[in-house]
Amino acid sequence: MLGYILLGIGLALVFEGIAYAAAPGAMKRMMAEVLNSPAGALRLAGLFALTLGVAMVALAQRML
Repeated sequence: MLGYILLGIGLALVFEGIAYAAAPGAMKRMMAEVLNSPAGALRLAGLFALTLGVAMVALAQRML
């Protein structure tokens, strides 16, 4: 179980690192956009990401 948690965190860091290394300017612009976004929109995006993540984890468990 702990191995899966470490794997998930590691993969998240890999993808985030790729985004910052490949396009630092775009990431800065995106962060500025996030700061100017209303809280409701951020909450909705967070709930969408949470739902998608849970679905992906469930799918991955069925495949293993």
